[in-house]
Amino acid sequence: MSRIVRRAAAGALLAASFLILTACASLGSASDAGEPVYLPEEVPVTAEPTPPPEEPGEERAGPEAGEAQAAVTEPEHPQETRRPGALPEVVVASSRHEVIRDLVAEARSLLRDVDLHYVFSGKGRRETLRGRPVAFALWSEARQRWTVAHIEIPRPPVRWRPGGRPMPFIVRTPPGITARHVKGTGAERLMFAFSRDGEALKVYGRKFPVFDNTLLARKKWRAVVDTARPIVYLPFTEDTLDPLFIQGGRDFLLSTARKAVDELRSSKAPATAFPGELLADVVPAEVITTLAVIEQTDDADYVLKKAEAFDEVLSQYGLKREEAYRYSVSRATAIGPMQFTDRRGNGTYSMVVRRCPAARLDPDFERGATDLLNAMKAAICLFDIELAAMPPAIRGAYRDNRKVLGIFPVAAYNGGPRNVTRLYRAIQRMQVNLEDLRLPAEQADDEPVACPCLWTARESGIRPVTIPRYNNENRWYIEKYQSILSMFEGGEGSL
Repeated sequence: MSRIVRRAAAGALLAASFLILTACASLGSASDAGEPVYLPEEVPVTAEPTPPPEEPGEERAGPEAGEAQAAVTEPEHPQETRRPGALPEVVVASSRHEVIRDLVAEARSLLRDVDLHYVFSGKGRRETLRGRPVAFALWSEARQRWTVAHIEIPRPPVRWRPGGRPMPFIVRTPPGITARHVKGTGAERLMFAFSRDGEALKVYGRKFPVFDNTLLARKKWRAVVDTARPIVYLPFTEDTLDPLFIQGGRDFLLSTARKAVDELRSSKAPATAFPGELLADVVPAEVITTLAVIEQTDDADYVLKKAEAFDEVLSQYGLKREEAYRYSVSRATAIGPMQFTDRRGNGTYSMVVRRCPAARLDPDFERGATDLLNAMKAAICLFDIELAAMPPAIRGAYRDNRKVLGIFPVAAYNGGPRNVTRLYRAIQRMQVNLEDLRLPAEQADDEPVACPCLWTARESGIRPVTIPRYNNENRWYIEKYQSILSMFEGGEGSL
């Protein structure tokens, strides 16, 4: 069937689907920070997803002193464009997720030819780059037209947090557009909401410039602009949330994790934690899959929205697949979907590459950490290394119940061996045996238990036990792990 969606079909489908979707827009409790890394040519959004097999600092504060609000020259290119082929002559039925894919693809194509306009203030040695220009591709359902909006955000980035002080910005063009900062400050999560004449415009594309960190540190502003690499990348918006993207993201992640396990099996990479076994058998694919979601789901977002917070992340994977979260940078400068660190060549990723040679990981940090398949193989290696350092009692219990006792390597993934020790002591204070731990079940109405919690088998059934306080971030990390694992295991959830 033709995937060309004409104006009437697109408008009707989108309007109807907004009425039945209950998910709300994320305000971005999770924050990206620092300059995104230079990466190979971006992966295009595919027209159709590939079917799955059957079977680790917030951006720096404050505008620099002396950065004046200089006059702005408006870009000369057209700001409004009719959608190609948007004529009422043919109506072809199409599902909502196909409409979204078409709109995102059109926005990407439109933004590729849009120039970002930089403004300098001061003269001579005092000259500086005033801000960072960002362009957004906006779709009007009422007009059936595209508009390109230009925003200038602070540079260096401000310290922004949801619910805190609003981030200052300048709407440069076009006239009549109203903008509101929604979330984020960097390449992965920066997003604005736009309206014109009372109509909320849909954001289906965004162009963001990546700067060279070395040139920024040397304040070579003209060189910074000359070498800037604009990337066209769309952060999450409620307009792109669709059940088929959520399911597609789940299937895509599981498929990629299974491929990572298969490649490790083919390479016959040996396990460290369990001598004589293969690395491919140490960690179930479902466990590694959870990390690709957990690492991009903020604790506060999860507490507020529960499964909907996971849905937002999964929808990104369903829509953008390999491209999703390639530009994610944490406060600790961890990058990519699995959040690996570098630390001048001595970070977690380089350690894994050295200690897991049979896995044949990409030795280049930025390329390897931002490639989902490679990063998943690196995460499996890291699990194995962390397990090998754990007490025999934990390793033995994990060997017999790898998905449930995955809480230990997950705790280590979140904060190293210290968190494993703290978790083990917390479980001992709970007077729970490791062999009695289970996947989450239904809470009894007459015995509500405050979570984060672990679930244990008792005579009355599987019951939750609150995890004593030891590290709040890690407690919620484990809670997220159990919840998302239940989704991948076919338990209750939104999938």
